[in-house]
Order: sequence, then structure tokens, then C-alpha cells
Amino acid sequence: MTPLPQGATGVLVLADGTIMPGFGVGAEGAAVGEVCFNTAMTGYQEILTDPSYMAQIVTFTFPHIGNVGMNFEDVEQFGEGARTTARGAIFRDLPTAPANWRATAGAAGHLDHWMKSRGVVGLSGVDTRALTRLIREKGMPHAVIAHAADGRFDLDTLLAQARAWSGLTGLDLAKDATTLQSFTFDEGLWAWPAGYAKPRPEAKFEVAVLDYGIKRNILRALTSIGARATVLPASTTAEEILARRPDGVLLSNGPGDPAATGEYAVPEIQKLVESGVPVFGICLGHQMLARALGANTVKMEQGHHGANHPVKDLTTGKVEIVSMNHGFTVDRDTLPAAVTETHVSLFDGTNAGIALKDRPVFSVQHHPEASPGPTDSLYLFDRFADMMVK
Repeated sequence: MTPLPQGATGVLVLADGTIMPGFGVGAEGAAVGEVCFNTAMTGYQEILTDPSYMAQIVTFTFPHIGNVGMNFEDVEQFGEGARTTARGAIFRDLPTAPANWRATAGAAGHLDHWMKSRGVVGLSGVDTRALTRLIREKGMPHAVIAHAADGRFDLDTLLAQARAWSGLTGLDLAKDATTLQSFTFDEGLWAWPAGYAKPRPEAKFEVAVLDYGIKRNILRALTSIGARATVLPASTTAEEILARRPDGVLLSNGPGDPAATGEYAVPEIQKLVESGVPVFGICLGHQMLARALGANTVKMEQGHHGANHPVKDLTTGKVEIVSMNHGFTVDRDTLPAAVTETHVSLFDGTNAGIALKDRPVFSVQHHPEASPGPTDSLYLFDRFADMMVK
């Protein structure tokens, strides 16, 4: 193989043999995964701590990542470290010092330090535009990202690792991203200048949340409609959920192949639908709900990853700017007659939402809690609340 240029301390090795050298950021070591690109200009801490990015290496198309800094409030996952979130991150420029009042003081507020502490391998100095074009033309490649301060890499071994990785298809990653035991969450949405809202004294609704890799802000959005959110492991049965007598059930976001996780989740979701309890699915939850209703899901070439995606609500005619993060999609051509398509992506026309015609059951592919619009999609939680009013 062609040796790396002098001074390189990081490298990305694609399974097709493409080598992209640069400067290492964050943790030293190597990580294998699927390379995607994210077009968001902000929110990189939320992106890197979103469990939906598990087993992926995120390329940021915006060149200046890190200047906002890091804090303890914007972490989305409940677990720790990169094991259940993004395995690596790729930047055009080296992360700069933080320059935002919300950044944690000292070294802990710097992206490089934060990535080191979490075990996230990073690479900077890469032509991210060229890498993005490659993904758009050839799909999301398997790759290894590596960082070594001494600049010494066994490129043949890294290439072999990239080629040997099986990929996301067929992987049930929710089993690793989910909570091991149930817990109740009662923190509210963030509002300037007070920060996150204090717990409500009483709850209007009891919501059971099936955790396939839940984001904290989804739970905050639930509490904002007056819900007490009880988070349950992904393997929880419908009988166990219904025994809690919830007013509604939320199927969370998460990583991996919905067909793989659906092997044990779909039969339980079908029982929940049949029970008549209101059901709201988000992202992976949307995909598995669709499978439970009789539709298929398929792997996408590039996926949708960003905070600038236009989606149309076909029930109202409203166009929303939303946040998306998914590499699988619901095949609209397989939706049964009892299911209505409620949302559609205006980027490529793929499905972005469904609802049952005769039951209080609906789901969306995008993340209504992320609100890049900034609050275009929060009405979906109100729609869920309306379904739970008895």
C-alpha cells in the first residue's frame, strides 16, 4: 500500500481500498463501522451521543465542528461512551477551542478532550466534500477509522478489518443500546435561561416507553405534555406493559436493522396494537411498527442524516424542517390498506410517517423532539396526548 504522508496521525480506510489520511482527534485506537454523512451545522454533541448512530462513523459536512464546545446537558444517551453510540467522527478542520457560554469550563469543554474521555476515535484534515460525494454515488461504505499519535498504522490489517465487517443489515443493536432495568424519567424540555424544566408534581398520563436506544429529549418532550415516562427494556412483553395499565406506549428510536430487532419486538407490538392502547413510534420504532402492521423495510444507499430535511404532513399539508437519522426505510409500496401514509420526505419522496385508519396508532421516521425548525414537529406529542385523553 502507498505509505501515508509524513505527519499523518489518523486515517480512514474504506473497504474498497480508498485511504484518506489526516490528523487524529479524540481517542487513539481503531474502530470499524459504516460511514455516513450528517449535514447539520449544529448539534454535534447530540449527534455523537445518539444511540441511533451505533456502529457508524459520522462525517460532518459542516467544516467547523467543535467551536461551540461540550457540556453535560446535551448528552442524549443514557449509557456511557462510544460502545452504544457513534464509533467515530470525521471533520474537515481540527476542532477549535469552545466559544459558547454553555460549554463546560476547562479542558472538559473541548471536543477533543471530550472524545478522548468517551473513547470516540476522530479524524480531521479530510476532504469531507469528496467523502460525501463518494457516499452519495456509491452508498455508505464499511471502513476503519484509526488514530495513532506516532503515525504508525498497519494499513493491510485495517483494510482487512473493513472488508471483514458484516455491516448493519441483520444486526440487532437495540439489545445492547437498551436499558437493563426500568426507570422513570421526569425532566422537562430546555428553555432559556432556566435550563431544563423541573419535574411536574402530577402527571396527566402514564406512558410506557419501549427503549430501543432512547434519546433523552424524546422523554423530555413526553413530560412536556404532562406524561410520566416509564422506560422499559426492549425485550419487555406486551403482557408486562399492559399490566402497568399505561395510557399510551411509545416505541423509541434506536440503531440497527428493524428486521433483526423486529424478530422479538414485532410480535409484542402487534399485541399492543390489538389491545387498543394508543401507540406512537419514532424512527426505529416507526420502522418496526410498520413491520408489525404488515409492511417491509429496506436498507438505504445513503440514508438520511441531518437537521435540514423537509417533510410534508399529508394530513394537514404542512411542511416541516426536521431532524433525521436513519439508514433503513419503510417500503411504502408494501403498506397494507388499513395503513395511511401521513408524512413524506420532500428530498426523495420516501415514507416518513404512517397511521392506522381504525386505531390510535401512528409513527414518524423523523425526530420530532429534535426540533431544528425549531419546533415544527412538537405537535406530534400533542397529537399523542389527544389520543390518550379518555
